[in-house]
Amino acid sequence: MYGDSDVMRRRASQLREQGADIRSTADQLVAQTESIGWTGRAADAMRERVRDRAARLREAAAHHDTAADSLERHLHEVDRLKDTIADTERRASRLEDAGSGGFVPPPSGHRDWLAVTIDDEGAR
Repeated sequence: MYGDSDVMRRRASQLREQGADIRSTADQLVAQTESIGWTGRAADAMRERVRDRAARLREAAAHHDTAADSLERHLHEVDRLKDTIADTERRASRLEDAGSGGFVPPPSGHRDWLAVTIDDEGAR
């Protein structure tokens, strides 16, 4: 059987939450650094370095969002194909119940159902 859709949905949600947490951490680091009363070249260099690191953290957060988007697109396609398989199985079952013989069905839920053709003559 195929992957559990609920598990994939939870994982996409976790990726989004992690991205938001990373973004929040970046914002907090910059805010804390900017609020320090330290002045001078070393302070400016430190602030610049923290802003650079925060930008990299935001990039990592964006990658989490991209991964979640990709996982959700994949999940929608998997669900669509599972629905197509289930529909084809139901239609083939009705034909078998009506007495159309000779068709050897794939195992229930198997992707081979995507290759089954059902027409007026039966399933093949």
